[in-house]
Amino acid sequence: MGRMPVLTRDEAQTRARLIDVHRYAVDLDLTTGDDTFDSTTVIHFTARAAGDTFVELKPATLRSATLDGHPLDPAALDDNRLPLTGLAEGAHELRVDAAMHYSRTGEGMHRFTDPTDGETYVYTQLFMEDVQRVFAAFDQPDLKAAFDLTVTAPDTWTVLANGVTTRRDDGRWEAATTPLISTYLVAVAAGPWHSVRTEHAGLPFGIHCRRSLAPHLDADAEEILDVTRRCFDRYHEKFTEPYPFDSYDQAFVPEFNAGAMENPGLVTFRDEFVFRSAVTVTERQTRAMVIAHEMAHMWFGDLVTLKWWDDIWLNESFAEYMGYQTINEATDRYPDTWIDFGVARKAWGYDADQRPSTHPVAPDPDAVPDTASALLNFDGISYAKGASALRQLVAWMGEKEFLAGINNHFARHKFSNATLADFIDNLASATDRDVHGWAEAWLRTTGIDTLTATVDAPPGRWALTLANDGTRPHRITVGVYDRDLSDGRSLVLRERYETDVPQDGGPEVRSGNRPALVVPNELDLTYAKIRLDGTSEETALRTLSGVPDPLTRALLWNTLRDMVRDGELEPVAYLETARAHLPEETDVAIVQGVLGFAADQIAGRYLPADDRPAALATLTELTRDLIRRTEDGRNPGLRLTAVRHFIDCTDRTGTLHGWLGDGGIPGGPDLDPELRWRILSRLAVLGATDEDAIAAELARDPSATGQEGAARCRAALPTPEAKEAAWQQLFANDDLSNYLFNATAQGFWQPEQTGLLHDYVGRYYPAAAALAARRGPAIATAAGRYAFPGYAVTADNLRLGEETLTRDDLTPALRRQLVDRLDDLRRALRVRES
Repeated sequence: MGRMPVLTRDEAQTRARLIDVHRYAVDLDLTTGDDTFDSTTVIHFTARAAGDTFVELKPATLRSATLDGHPLDPAALDDNRLPLTGLAEGAHELRVDAAMHYSRTGEGMHRFTDPTDGETYVYTQLFMEDVQRVFAAFDQPDLKAAFDLTVTAPDTWTVLANGVTTRRDDGRWEAATTPLISTYLVAVAAGPWHSVRTEHAGLPFGIHCRRSLAPHLDADAEEILDVTRRCFDRYHEKFTEPYPFDSYDQAFVPEFNAGAMENPGLVTFRDEFVFRSAVTVTERQTRAMVIAHEMAHMWFGDLVTLKWWDDIWLNESFAEYMGYQTINEATDRYPDTWIDFGVARKAWGYDADQRPSTHPVAPDPDAVPDTASALLNFDGISYAKGASALRQLVAWMGEKEFLAGINNHFARHKFSNATLADFIDNLASATDRDVHGWAEAWLRTTGIDTLTATVDAPPGRWALTLANDGTRPHRITVGVYDRDLSDGRSLVLRERYETDVPQDGGPEVRSGNRPALVVPNELDLTYAKIRLDGTSEETALRTLSGVPDPLTRALLWNTLRDMVRDGELEPVAYLETARAHLPEETDVAIVQGVLGFAADQIAGRYLPADDRPAALATLTELTRDLIRRTEDGRNPGLRLTAVRHFIDCTDRTGTLHGWLGDGGIPGGPDLDPELRWRILSRLAVLGATDEDAIAAELARDPSATGQEGAARCRAALPTPEAKEAAWQQLFANDDLSNYLFNATAQGFWQPEQTGLLHDYVGRYYPAAAALAARRGPAIATAAGRYAFPGYAVTADNLRLGEETLTRDDLTPALRRQLVDRLDDLRRALRVRES
């Protein structure tokens, strides 16, 4: 057998036809040292016919394997595949005993020692194909089985798993047998956890974090558990199938690559969601949305699971839509979640959909031939565009019918696997609408439709024509606004009406005078770029802060953002609009989104380097206005957002040193660790601090987050020695964990340090290719996302990148990142030239 480390769809289908897998007994020993753990697996399976297959594992040492009591040759392990040849029809038992490597990159069994107190924690992330790093498995989603898990752990540790865990008399931990689940959903999290436990609806609920974060988890425990309970109850109102597992634990774990992972009964979250420092209501809302998103997966993803990875979007799009919608319905603790979705998530989808790497929401199965290609589809299309499409589907077919179709889907496929075709058939069973035609138009196509408005105004009437340059049907709401004559700066809503946008849409005639502003897609219910008519565009630029509804303001800001990216609005005009209207904005998500785009893209990339200081000065003044406006303490989140961006944009080192020395900002807030590291990072970029100050701050905050802050600051220092040391850490030493790698990469490239960094641009491409080959997909992704020299908006950088893409030895994860980053670079060059 040749070396084939990734599983192909054809191989998975062949294996699924040959065998049924019934039960795994997995025994892990986490007491064997810092580098490896012991893993013993017994798999009970049945062959439907005589034949050959293989089981996957990636061991440090394969000690032994037996099939039906007969030893297999460990030397037969070929890369990650152990052949099982000459299987007879009937029942079989495979036993595999191995030592496995701990991971430092968030893949497999990740091991972390907390620098604050020296305590160690381990947890699994087995998504896609990483179960092989922990135990032997037939690793594909449609070979579901029941799992029995036992774990030997140090005496002071608690072991969490998919089912309720108990400590036996012999000191080992035993987890309750799971229902039928896919291999990638098995989960273990072990360590001296700090736990808050409760019960809801007759089930044990728990939240867990490392001990050094205990006071911070305790401070938010009631909020987290309240959101959890409310979502649990709301899903039971929506779904006819009850929650399918025996408990609900949420573990906040260190150095986690994703936002969270939907392991049945044991959701793992990145522990930045345990807030050490002050956060905005939008950040709290994001945490709540992720809780709701992962819980939705308990039904869609865990109870009913995709058959192959071409349908991963179904998991993520559904959970993304349900997460935002359910937080809106289940709690009044947060603003309208769809505002933040429109500002942050939707822009992510729009950007991804305009790159060469775009793909249909539901790709053709042939486009996902193996696990490596499937991993590339975790992007703004699978999450944000897919969720937008489902939101449009609900608007089009009705929520009652949508939920009826969903419940048919759960009832027909529970504890089994299903495909897109199954999903669409089940939705179609609940409505007279042509769901199959809708799916073809929305899910099998790529790119963004653009809805362009034209307004004519014959006497006493006005008419709106919407031209759709795409092929999809759109059900939208149109918002119609007049100027408020009492102040001249505000707009008042005249009417909202719903309409369908066919491709050859004719004019829609309305009574009354020509409005000041007409907003297609007013409630942001569809996924399309919007182009306003000329009068409305002028009104938006002049009076954006006077639009009464924040969701409408978010849509208009997104429209201006798209226009800048498409070369239809000068970057300076966007900055001027932000300068004029953002000081009046009250919604934190909007302020965060606009300031982020203005600082990162406009000042950082779209404007020529010579214009960057003036742009940053404008943003500094804008944020000072927001800071002044929030001195009354009524919107602390807005103030915190303004303070963060002031720090990132200003060159007033005296002010920053003064705040650090005083331990706070006049009028608040006091400096918490996040703000202190943010200030020190900016001072490092500007060459206004040194290693002694960084070391002193690290002594003050020796936490894991402090270690990342110090790494970011050291990499940002504008000296040849600091840059070369950071470069060696990133690309030569291979001992940085995933989080320390990201922090170092974020500090390294700075627009203010062009001369110092020039030679590193050329060094980046071969170094990143070699690193990705050595360290695997997680670090390859980080090398492309965080370590890419995006500040260098030059034809030379683009040429070097394009030459690198001609190499045939790039890992898929790095190639995908480079394709996206280079397209962003190409766009920035076009904007500069337009």
